[in-house]
Amino acid sequence: MFLTVHYWWDHMEPDSESFSAPRQLGKYRIKRGIYTEEQFQKNYERNTPSPRNRDFRIQGRVQCRFSWARFRKIILKMFPILNWLCAYRVREWFLSDIHAGLSVGMVQIPQGLSGVLLTRLPLPIVNGFYSAFCCSLTYVIFGTSHHISIGSFSILNAMVADVLKTLNFSSVLTTNGTFANFSDANYMKSYMEALTLTASTTFLTGIIQLLLGCFCLGFVTTYLPKTLIDAYLTAAALHVIVSQFSFIFGIVIKFHMGPLAIFYNLFHYCMALPKANATSILLFLVGLVMLRISNCIKITYKHSPVAFPMELLLIITFTIIANHVHLHAESSMLVAKMVPYRFLPPTLPDLSNLSSIVAHAFSLAIVSYFLLIFVGKRYSCIHNYSISSNQELMTVGLCNIFSSFFKSFAVSCAISGTVIQEKTGGKTQFAALIGASIMLVVVMKLGHFFQSLPNAVLAAIVMVNMFPFLEKFMDVPTLWRQDKYHFVIWIVTFAAVLCLGLDIGLIIAMGFTFFIITVRSHRMKIVMLGLIPNTDLYRSLSDYKAAAEIEGVKIFQCCSSISFANMRHFKGYLLQKMDVKAVPLDENEMRALISVSLSSTGLERKDLKCACVCDPPELLPRIPYTEKLVKRLHRDNESSSSSLNLIRWSKFERKRSSGTLTTGMLQTQHAQSTAIRLRAARPETGKKDEGKRIWNSSDVGVDTSTTLLCQEPVQLQSTEFSAYPVHTIILDFSMVQFVDLQASDLLRQMFHMFQNIGISVLIASCHLSVIAIFEKNDFFDDCVTKARFFLTLHDAVLAALEQNQRPETMALSTGQPDQELDEGLTEEQKERSLHSGNNKDTSSLKTTRSELLNEEPISDLFRTYSLQSETEMNVFQQYDAPPPEPGDRDEEWEQKWKYARDP
Repeated sequence: MFLTVHYWWDHMEPDSESFSAPRQLGKYRIKRGIYTEEQFQKNYERNTPSPRNRDFRIQGRVQCRFSWARFRKIILKMFPILNWLCAYRVREWFLSDIHAGLSVGMVQIPQGLSGVLLTRLPLPIVNGFYSAFCCSLTYVIFGTSHHISIGSFSILNAMVADVLKTLNFSSVLTTNGTFANFSDANYMKSYMEALTLTASTTFLTGIIQLLLGCFCLGFVTTYLPKTLIDAYLTAAALHVIVSQFSFIFGIVIKFHMGPLAIFYNLFHYCMALPKANATSILLFLVGLVMLRISNCIKITYKHSPVAFPMELLLIITFTIIANHVHLHAESSMLVAKMVPYRFLPPTLPDLSNLSSIVAHAFSLAIVSYFLLIFVGKRYSCIHNYSISSNQELMTVGLCNIFSSFFKSFAVSCAISGTVIQEKTGGKTQFAALIGASIMLVVVMKLGHFFQSLPNAVLAAIVMVNMFPFLEKFMDVPTLWRQDKYHFVIWIVTFAAVLCLGLDIGLIIAMGFTFFIITVRSHRMKIVMLGLIPNTDLYRSLSDYKAAAEIEGVKIFQCCSSISFANMRHFKGYLLQKMDVKAVPLDENEMRALISVSLSSTGLERKDLKCACVCDPPELLPRIPYTEKLVKRLHRDNESSSSSLNLIRWSKFERKRSSGTLTTGMLQTQHAQSTAIRLRAARPETGKKDEGKRIWNSSDVGVDTSTTLLCQEPVQLQSTEFSAYPVHTIILDFSMVQFVDLQASDLLRQMFHMFQNIGISVLIASCHLSVIAIFEKNDFFDDCVTKARFFLTLHDAVLAALEQNQRPETMALSTGQPDQELDEGLTEEQKERSLHSGNNKDTSSLKTTRSELLNEEPISDLFRTYSLQSETEMNVFQQYDAPPPEPGDRDEEWEQKWKYARDP
């Protein structure tokens, strides 16, 4: 049985006089039948997916083809430098890159000289700068970020120094700022072992990163939200700021690493404050004020803002002053003089002790990579370009491998250098190449001049460049208002990284984020839908006052995928709304159900059967369900009443004053007379308010394609079955992306359980991929077929109402417009149709109501409902408009009837 829906497109003429008025949208109408998924796939020839379990055959001849396009793509992916080098804009970018390179190169010089104060392991000075140059050159060639400045990171250096505890190696630099005796042969042997262990740790870190990149494990960063990145960088910035207290106060403490290390370090700094150097504090404050003032200076080059190079000016100015005036502040000069070796030739790292440092190396590899990728993603989002996670992982691995040859520390993103390169106008990695070259040349020729630069000035530069990351604290109130999930992720990430360190905190933050993503994606949200009058649209009953519930039909919309994690909630919600509960089947019922399953599958049923052990065991029959649904019992104090808008089927044309409404189909010239009516008469308002809710029939056409339903507010008691029993449940799967194996099995059982109590379950708007999952999971059987799946929600509603009409409701005619059903018309209404001049076109009443119902076939898919009681029939009839008095003529109504009758 099909209902047709007519569409047309109504174009609106533009109003040339008023352009500010909102434009009225057009109207449309389509003519088609009700489609199930089975019918639609058959009529429109669904493409059958090719089987995945193929028999792969090895061909006798192997063909090799060469494609220049493919080769070019591979080369550009392996060497990202070609992407920006071939498209380099010399006039626009060259001066900006020179400016940024000078600033970054000059800042890297004092950073390389002062790094020993945290680790208390003085590496050969020249080795450190050679390592920085090789790492920068490697990243320029293989890196995908345009603003990353590769180099040493103070927290990573401290993590590497923490590995030296395995050697029982005493610190070279003591807490009072003096060095150990390098003339002792045993001590020098321990020192060389420490350098070898440092090189081995850096090398293993690079190998781990390179292997992770080759296995394409960089995709993990795709699942990390921006909230986690911001919180992680904010906590890392605080760790960097605390590490600079040694330079600010001019004191040396035993720097702790691990859980709660930042609080231990703060405590030791507070205890050592009486020994602080006043000159260092003063120089730090001067540098801090000058850097903050430089933010007020605006420079624009080629319509792009460029920061004033205050870092470059500070380093040059204080270097000149310190070489002519003794400032009584801590500097790198003492460290440089006490280094036993200025340069050690590059050698391969020792691989004999890798097993003892693999845990530390893996921790370094994770922190080094994520710090690099987090900063890179931050600036790629600002400047609107993309970076490759796997390429960055392999690149930083290569950098650490090259760094290990020079017995240097593990490298990552130099946060302060990256911030300087970006804010001074750097456009490409050409700025980093210039910075690395300037750094190496200046150190080789003028390195001794920069050894007298006060460390407090460098601390001011580093701290000011951490402020952009600390500004993310201002986003926390906004996150609380916008998204509570991301607010919790931010707080947990920040607290974990701050308290537990960059490595353990990162693992906890990632685990918590994945947990939140899983919970949020599998959190089941179900809403009940109702019909918007005069449309074929369905919206939430709780969100729209105009939405009305259809009599006998419950519509549930699943707003997430269904899986083992939320299927119990899905089942509980449906049972609660249907006011039933699931009770396990007893032993006799299970035995009877198994017997039915055996008979349906054609298996031989025997109480006693002997078989050989060698024979394969017979498959157990699939039990369709293991529970039954019973009415939920309520206590007296649980009873409550609620007002619901119900939409009811009506069997014939009513007068305009009876309050008929239509749902979404507009008038056509070939309108048919018989329809299903939507009445809006309220029983409690009486005849006095009857004319207040009138929907003119001129606004809506009357034909068999029009779905007209009756809307009545009725008080329903929760302690009893509804006066209008539910015969169909419709599940809107338009938002369901997948249904896993356990959830599909539960869904199939619910089909059978509801079918046993006379309620049919239909599914609407199910995606083809979900249907394919059902097919793969053996979801369909004799009861659950594709005939239950409908193309749209409106198709499912119309089919449900067609198959479950009330006894007094007429069957719809789907024939020619001249054919109609006059069953139920009163004599007065027949006289009206005679007076309208359409006696020749009106067909006589041919059968009684029972005969029509017998002629109308009902699909075996749906269970027929029992006839309603006489009291329920009276409830149905008491809202009907009274018949017109004899002689009462409604000319407008007659014109409508005549128009509906004439083709």
